Amino acid sequence: MSTAPDLASTFADAMPGISPGVYDERDFRAVAAIVYREAGIMLPSGKAMLVYSRLAPLVRASGLGTFAAYIRHVEVDAGELRKTINALTTNHTFFYREAHHFEHFARVARPQLLADLNHGEAVRMWSAGCSSGEEVFSLTMTMLGHDRHEGAQIARRDIRILASDIADHALKKASEGRYGVSDGDALPADLRQNWTGTLGKEMVIGPEARSLVQFKRLNLQGEWPMRRPFQVIFCRNVMIYFDQPTKDRLVARLAEALSPGGFLYIGHSERVSGPAEALLEPVGPTIYHRRGR
Repeated sequence: MSTAPDLASTFADAMPGISPGVYDERDFRAVAAIVYREAGIMLPSGKAMLVYSRLAPLVRASGLGTFAAYIRHVEVDAGELRKTINALTTNHTFFYREAHHFEHFARVARPQLLADLNHGEAVRMWSAGCSSGEEVFSLTMTMLGHDRHEGAQIARRDIRILASDIADHALKKASEGRYGVSDGDALPADLRQNWTGTLGKEMVIGPEARSLVQFKRLNLQGEWPMRRPFQVIFCRNVMIYFDQPTKDRLVARLAEALSPGGFLYIGHSERVSGPAEALLEPVGPTIYHRRGR
């Protein structure tokens, strides 16, 4: 993996008050190589200060004093490696983000899923890179729908939604299902009324929506334990952190994990390319349909 050629000037210009004996270019390169190897995430030279600010508390807590010593420790300590990856992941998201995806899901995918249920088939969906849960709960509420009585019946059907992320802290927040009251402002009013409640200054995801979701830590670059296909996969604003070969490999695996006729939703700045193009056809802005149904 390579970093931008201006790394030296980045350190010279943007690291005031940081001793080279504590953190230098070699340390940044070593961290960038570890994160790329373990999670596929690219860290360009402009992220040098971010790496320092995110990892400095871990370095201090370790008592090792320098980034170089901490990096050596990370390479032999799986727990510390996990903390490092957690610290360097980005977990920004919000409810009903890229609303056209949920509108398409409600209009096109949801009727197909309800038909599958009525024919005795199970429904399986996946929020890959679910972050702190806003995406998967937006999806779940959209699946349950605008009719409270119908949604309560749907919640008792054979529906499971896998929500995975590599960051432990994001999964913890997601699994709690509690958010600031204003965080839900972007949700359609009836979905919010039907499937959330309020406790003090918090919006709480209701039991029907929570019951459909299973949270699991999963590295998208590693082995996937799931064996049955998904009818719907959301993997949005995850690939923006990867280089092109990593993107192509991931989207090919996502396409293979879809059942024929299934839908893949990706981020607004992301595109399907590489081997996956043979399996997926675009059916809307950053919405893809697996051929074969």
